[in-house]
Amino acid sequence: MRQELTTDAVDRYIEASPEALYDLVSDVTRTPERTPDIVSCEWLDGATGPAVGVRFKSINKQGRGPNWSNKPVVTVADRGEEFSFTRSEPFAGTILWRHRFVAEGTGTRMYESYEVIEPIRLMGWFIIDTLYGMKDRRTDLRESMIRSMDRVAELVEQPPSERRTSGTGTPSSN
Repeated sequence: MRQELTTDAVDRYIEASPEALYDLVSDVTRTPERTPDIVSCEWLDGATGPAVGVRFKSINKQGRGPNWSNKPVVTVADRGEEFSFTRSEPFAGTILWRHRFVAEGTGTRMYESYEVIEPIRLMGWFIIDTLYGMKDRRTDLRESMIRSMDRVAELVEQPPSERRTSGTGTPSSN
């Protein structure tokens, strides 16, 4: 029997500053580097970075179904503290995704969570379960958050000479 989604959270200690983690996570154009379910992301409406109310387009790929897009809206953009957004889709409800960064020792405890604001409708569950073949959405989302957090750690904890650089030629994660 299918369990309704409500909320879940994961956390991990990462040897990087809260600002470096925020900069990576809040640059939605880099989301495909860290999240296996995202094919591409781009800022919309002339936006070039995170700010409350800004939208971005995300192309997602999961299960056996075709790619689909959605247009999340940034709800919190507090550098070094929190980056959050809501994602609404027809039949799939509204989910608040939250990334928080808490300094700990010489690094940061990073938290990623989701909270269902508007539940998935019956038609949405049919699409998820039957068309996409994803029978345990709660576990899928948890595993994706864990993989994403592992990838964030890999991206920021690698030696500076191996880090991806921004357009200015400086490391994009300090």
